[in-house]
Amino acid sequence: MPQLTANNIKIEVDDHGDPSNPAVLLVMGLAAQMTLWPPAFIEHLVGQGYRVIAFDNRDVGLSEKLHTKRAIKPQYMAIASLLGLKRLAPYRLNDMALDAVGVLDALDIEQAHVVGVSMGGMISQIVAAEHGHRVKSLTAWMSSTNNPKLPKADPSITKAVLNARTSAQNQNELVDQTAELWKLIGTKDSGTDPEVLRERVAASLERCNYPAGIRRQIAAIMATGDLREWTNKISAPTLVIHGSADPLVPHQAGQDIAANINGARFELLEGMGHDVPPSHLPRINDLITDHLRTVEQKAASSQAA
Repeated sequence: MPQLTANNIKIEVDDHGDPSNPAVLLVMGLAAQMTLWPPAFIEHLVGQGYRVIAFDNRDVGLSEKLHTKRAIKPQYMAIASLLGLKRLAPYRLNDMALDAVGVLDALDIEQAHVVGVSMGGMISQIVAAEHGHRVKSLTAWMSSTNNPKLPKADPSITKAVLNARTSAQNQNELVDQTAELWKLIGTKDSGTDPEVLRERVAASLERCNYPAGIRRQIAAIMATGDLREWTNKISAPTLVIHGSADPLVPHQAGQDIAANINGARFELLEGMGHDVPPSHLPRINDLITDHLRTVEQKAASSQAA
């Protein structure tokens, strides 16, 4: 599909399945392109009767890059956020939420089930809070409220994420460093062949490698800060999925999302890290499709009454 204009930004979109079926909007995480959604996950949703829309967030993949907007280094942005100097960020997660809603607008989709991973789960919380009439259901996966009291990742993990792609001297080193990062934060014994992982990383970096955009997305997370003022407003039926072994976003972050949404369901997947591992995908497929199906059935029953 050609690029769409959403929230006055060019957004790269992939649209799967029958357009007449209920829509599922997939929102990716920090520095992650929509190509990281496992094809088997998308195929499963389409096979269950859903129209699945994935897109590249601004500043990543093939979507528009905001070249004229600069972000200060993450460590300085962290200090600026603590001092309340949030305007130093080129944009906030609220702006990225408007991008997601803009994709629905461009495709003439009135309502969608929204599934967000990591930063995408943060964006999705804002979408569900500020644009609740557009959201049939919410699934927040390996995400957080950014509650400052939550446990933090080990500093070595945070450093590895912030320094990713900054010291490589050539393409091979870049692929090696990125693959090692995924091994560091991902699920142990994930079922992914190391060579397949390396090939996927190489293909992703060939499609887009834009570190300046990553810095701007990090600034957006820091500038937006604690999401609970939005999370508390969510009324959409919500499923929260998190891995017990997530080293980047500890599972207490997912529990905090569920605790701040009335009636939310929390599912802890034993041994899963900060990735979408083949070893856990069957369970994830079941959880999400059961969640979507329950929401659809309740809506149908309500209309029939």
